[in-house]
Amino acid sequence: MELSEADQDRISAAIKAAERKTSGEIVCVLARSSSDYMLYPVAWAVVLALVSPWLLLAFTQFPVQRILLIQLALFIVSFLLLSAPSLRAILVPRGVRRTEAHRAAMEQFMIRGLHRTENRAAVLIFVSLAEHYARIVADDGIASKVDQKIWQGAVDAVLAGARSDRLADGFVEAIEQCGAVQAVHFPPHVQQDVLPNRIFVI
Repeated sequence: MELSEADQDRISAAIKAAERKTSGEIVCVLARSSSDYMLYPVAWAVVLALVSPWLLLAFTQFPVQRILLIQLALFIVSFLLLSAPSLRAILVPRGVRRTEAHRAAMEQFMIRGLHRTENRAAVLIFVSLAEHYARIVADDGIASKVDQKIWQGAVDAVLAGARSDRLADGFVEAIEQCGAVQAVHFPPHVQQDVLPNRIFVI
């Protein structure tokens, strides 16, 4: 699922419109995946390669050199097969995927400088497609005034948009909801718009 240039322009316009009503900031990040999860294909390939010699020794009369070659070939083939994105997704436990997506959201919050705004009222809308994960990360200023549950509507909106192949619509709705919450607690004043009004695709 990709965002076209027109989609990205719509999202930028929605951020600008929302920020006109609040002194808070909104940043959006779309990740294709929160991790490459390459550890899992490697680990499974190693396990298969380590088990294979015992089976070959028990059930065949192959010489050691042939067994070592089979072991090496099995490692390479299984690693290449299990590295396919569809199979890799099956290998990674759901809890691990959610943990990685959460880590990536927090990392993006810091990388994009949301913690450096003067009133600490910035909000990150983070979506990771591979993990089917969305999170609103609010800085301390707004988080101290708004319960985390309040952001659930924005999370639901962006996830619904992703599921129905209307990702840009989901982002726009989430931006509008976040902006409305920010406007209640941080009305607009003459604060400089310090963060980019765009979506970052990583």
